[in-house]
Amino acid sequence: MDGGCCPLEDMGVSQSFWAGRRVFVTGHTGFKGSWLAIWLKSLGARVSGYSLPPPTDPSLFHTANVAASMDAHVEGDVRDLASLKAAMLAAHPEIVIHLAAQSLVRRSYSEPVETFATNVMGTVNVIEAARSCQDLLAVLSVTTDKCYENRDWIWGYREDDSLGGRDPYSSSKACAELVTAAYRSSYFESGTVGIATARAGNVIGGGDWAADRLMPDFLLARRQGVSLEVRHPEATRPWQHVLEPLSGYLLLAERLSTGDKRWAGAWNFGPRDEDNKTVAEILDYATSKAGGERWHTTSQPSVHEARALRLDSSRARHILGWKPRWDVINALDHTIEWHEHWIGGADMRRVCLQQIDSYSSAQPCL
Repeated sequence: MDGGCCPLEDMGVSQSFWAGRRVFVTGHTGFKGSWLAIWLKSLGARVSGYSLPPPTDPSLFHTANVAASMDAHVEGDVRDLASLKAAMLAAHPEIVIHLAAQSLVRRSYSEPVETFATNVMGTVNVIEAARSCQDLLAVLSVTTDKCYENRDWIWGYREDDSLGGRDPYSSSKACAELVTAAYRSSYFESGTVGIATARAGNVIGGGDWAADRLMPDFLLARRQGVSLEVRHPEATRPWQHVLEPLSGYLLLAERLSTGDKRWAGAWNFGPRDEDNKTVAEILDYATSKAGGERWHTTSQPSVHEARALRLDSSRARHILGWKPRWDVINALDHTIEWHEHWIGGADMRRVCLQQIDSYSSAQPCL
């Protein structure tokens, strides 16, 4: 795997825009949400969050002491409209970023009702609550690369490709896309509030302890000194560090806040084509970098999972001015480095901020 990047001018996250900005984040106790809250606070934003308790123990939210620097940390369920609306109105947000979700494919098979209720009606409730916010400038609803009707083809899905989903998780996120589009055309078409959705690739990074995710499973197996069981080593995914899509979300939210309708709609934030790698390639590199037992393929039956998935992020690159800064090698290196610091007892909020600074100062990849 080639780990190099080449300098290329792009649009970065603007501290002057975010300083003092009131931002309401759902799902701020999760992996992505915690990284986003830390980054927003480092930019000077006033961050309020609404979420269930952290979904894992340990969690990035607790490890990096995310709540300590937030304006408000409210524990609540996005399925509870009254509670959500009260928390949002109290925060007086200018920007709402919706991350709260049931985000695991395999769990969606065992808990389909919860998955649809959280991902579909939760999205309805977030946008409905946002309609009552007088100072609102933008709403960004985060979905997934799995919202597309997956045909296992070799080229990347574009924003105008068909939505679908064979499993409850993917289907629920496609539904969330339709919900957001319906609210935009019904209630936000003539106003100045911008509303959009964002679809990212398979994110990795420090502080992810979720079940059934490749890097957390690899790092756990490494600590336990056992060989990792792998379901589909030939499966290809668009791997990217968590800071990649987050930078896209921040840039898109800034553009949405101008009231210019060209920024509305759906946006892909995926890695370069070169960073679409098989599960086997990712694990082989991680093992060579961090050590551990050789992985092996499990013979146990598995639920259906797409074999190939790619994102075409041309729209974000050419229109929004967003470009990836870390290739897959950098993403893996920083993920492993983060967990080494954690094992060593480091100040993990400081480590997160250092990685954010490193990412922000990196040159974009071609």
